[in-house]
Amino acid sequence: MQNPKEKMDLSQSILSLIFIITMSVVSFLVIHPFILGFSWASMIVIATWPLMLKIQNVLWGKRCLAVASMIIILLLLFIIPVFFVVNSLIATSIPLIHWFSSNTLEFPELVWLQDIPLVGKKIFISYQELLDGDGGELIQEVRPYMGRTTEFFISQAKNCGLFFMHLALMLFFSILLYWNGEKASHAIRCFALRLSVNNGDAIILLAVQAVRAVALGVAVTALIQAVLSGIGLLISGVPYWALLMIIIVFSCLIQLGPLPILIPSIIWLYWNNNTTWGTILLIWSCLVFILDHILRPFFIRMGADLPILLILSGVIGGLLAFGMIGLFIGPVVLVILYRLIISWMYGISIASFLKNTS
Repeated sequence: MQNPKEKMDLSQSILSLIFIITMSVVSFLVIHPFILGFSWASMIVIATWPLMLKIQNVLWGKRCLAVASMIIILLLLFIIPVFFVVNSLIATSIPLIHWFSSNTLEFPELVWLQDIPLVGKKIFISYQELLDGDGGELIQEVRPYMGRTTEFFISQAKNCGLFFMHLALMLFFSILLYWNGEKASHAIRCFALRLSVNNGDAIILLAVQAVRAVALGVAVTALIQAVLSGIGLLISGVPYWALLMIIIVFSCLIQLGPLPILIPSIIWLYWNNNTTWGTILLIWSCLVFILDHILRPFFIRMGADLPILLILSGVIGGLLAFGMIGLFIGPVVLVILYRLIISWMYGISIASFLKNTS
């Protein structure tokens, strides 16, 4: 027969567990709007903490001056460029909205189809028959779907507002983390040591190294390539260069590089008889492509001595699984798991394994 005291203890444990789960869920809902901004701030502060300490040493050891300097750097590198890029996107999107939603929408003549060898004339004749015959009905069918692009751009205004809100939160949390970096580091270290006395410090070290490797080797390289590509597109006269530059950033982050955007731009220039600028952009694109293979391994090695393939796999997988913040989550998880498996295979702690391989 069950002891009443044991029955009471079991009921108390179940109720305590329910209470803890409920409080955790409610707490998550409360802090949910701030998670993304705090996560980005954490990644940025971890990646730039050594730079902040160097600035603090230069500025007579004053933490307030160092924090102010880092915030100015973040404004110059992130907030202000993003603001101008968004303004440029809005400016370049207005003609597209008018074109898509125009009541006078007409399909182009596409005379150049006749110049395609062998099949060009047949394609052009079929296209003209389509326009002369049922072209009007085709336009009427397509226009409603094109007109909805206006609603799409308007709906994106909400996402744009949320994006700027997360940028502001990132800036605010960055100030707090820069100011209280040692306290935050101590709290994380205590938590890690409670999880594993032998491997807690080593796991934190691996996570920091992975974040810095991604920040330097992937994010910085992508930004440099995008800026250089944008300069080439702007000078060569390619339209919507700001939009293309943003696409290049994402293309570089997922390790496709800038060429999927630059090559069509080069073709477009040659197609419009801008052979001089097309050749210049071609040479410029080759230099940007070569620079990728120089900067990325160099920056990754500067951030940490970790397998490059592991970092890049984590970047791609993290982006697909978690979105932009997965850019850092993926490599951190893979690096820690990789070190855990290796240390388990050799029967030693992660700290000893890192010490032996350093």
